[in-house]
Amino acid sequence: MNKNGVKQNLIMALAMVSLLGFQGCGLFGGSGDAKGELIGVQGRDGWVMTVPFGMVVVPGGTFHMGAADQDVAATQINFNKQITIGGFYMDETEITNNKYRQYMDAMLEDSVSSLGEDFIMENYYPDTTVWSRDFTHHMGEPMTEYYYFHPAFDDYPVVGVSWKAARHFSQWRTEFLNDYRTGEGLFKMPDFRLPSEAEWEYAAKGGRDNAKYPWGGPYIRNQKGCLLANFKPGRGNYFDDGFSYTAPVGEFLANDFGLYDMAGNVSEWCQDAYDASAVPLAWDLNPTFNDDNNPLKVHRGGSWKDIAYFLETGTKNFEHEDSTRSYIGFRCAMTYLGRSSGMEF
Repeated sequence: MNKNGVKQNLIMALAMVSLLGFQGCGLFGGSGDAKGELIGVQGRDGWVMTVPFGMVVVPGGTFHMGAADQDVAATQINFNKQITIGGFYMDETEITNNKYRQYMDAMLEDSVSSLGEDFIMENYYPDTTVWSRDFTHHMGEPMTEYYYFHPAFDDYPVVGVSWKAARHFSQWRTEFLNDYRTGEGLFKMPDFRLPSEAEWEYAAKGGRDNAKYPWGGPYIRNQKGCLLANFKPGRGNYFDDGFSYTAPVGEFLANDFGLYDMAGNVSEWCQDAYDASAVPLAWDLNPTFNDDNNPLKVHRGGSWKDIAYFLETGTKNFEHEDSTRSYIGFRCAMTYLGRSSGMEF
């Protein structure tokens, strides 16, 4: 064989090797080690659903949603419905002033190239005037001046944030985490979001079906006579729990899921639109009552200025989605991806 023949055979051999290599890489739908069997696309291992910092596991389960006691507002027992909730993660405390400040700093740094500083300040910056505006003839100026700005209140729940602002915070938090993860070559995590009303109530009960309060019992004081949450136990009495207004997050005992302040301190925005008939109308698996045309949104848990009725796990309340109040804050949730029995505690 002459030199040209040897060269031509060598080129053909290299071409065959390359073709087989391409086939092994799946160019034609094959797999190097499939041996003719359907084994799925390889190399997709490595997903671990880690618990985000500051969140706790809320394992899936079934519970009865609705008032666990007499509904004094309606003078009747609220409609109760057994529903199932999938596993999710939830912030162990309400979002604090300092955590919200991290979001605001990031938004303002990027304001030139995105929404604009004026828009951000008008729509997402905490409304500090709520301390004076929410109550008639009330000396709220010291709270207006210091509550969001001073480091003494860094670990207190942020207030003066609308439902829309809380949703935008959740979107920013999602992008902030996933930008980091994609930069590290990791799969994205699910979105941070406001909890559904059903998720919130299930989480508040702490795994105790029909629990009246997050601590499980029907009473608002422990055996020593100490109040179990930050709220208003009687007319003109705001200080029996040790705080005249809000308290630092986590001051009172957590429920059985490890969640703090699911009753009192500040009421918390939920994802759902408000409808008095939402429970019987919604499905019995992960129900959410979404209605973009309804500006009234649910908030749950009661606050520092509320009586005990509003602290009950089955009591719902509502406010306009654009409203800001000195007694409404929020916390985030995240859907768990995978088998709930494999959730890490």
